[in-house]
Amino acid sequence: MSALSPFHIAFPVDDLAAARHFYGTVLGCPEGRSADTWIDFDLFGHQIVAHYKAPAEAADAAHHNPVDGHDVPVPHFGVVLPMDEWHALAERLKGAAVRFVIEPYIRFKGQVGEQATMFFLDPAGNALEFKAFADVSQLFAK
Repeated sequence: MSALSPFHIAFPVDDLAAARHFYGTVLGCPEGRSADTWIDFDLFGHQIVAHYKAPAEAADAAHHNPVDGHDVPVPHFGVVLPMDEWHALAERLKGAAVRFVIEPYIRFKGQVGEQATMFFLDPAGNALEFKAFADVSQLFAK
């Protein structure tokens, strides 16, 4: 696999202070530039940007797709980490009392594409998934 370029994603949050705490303190993302309406974070070398959006009058219903016996929230974003970093992040999240949508576990155990995964929400309800592979060549296996 060749070296990856950093990705960029911008997403809505309804409370910048809560986003700053969650991404900066709980996830440990260094903060980059910011303004009154947005904050850049370094998520494992990728640029993510929390943009303030006032809470909607009525929240949209969450969408889920079934994967390996779990209801996976869509949309979601995250990073594929080395296995030791994935375990360390899972422990950090548990220590911070983050509530998991899908608890850390091994998905597709014993099958092509076996991976560690976990899902949780940020304070604005954005879904995040962090994965790890014992063999990263399985990332795109079918």
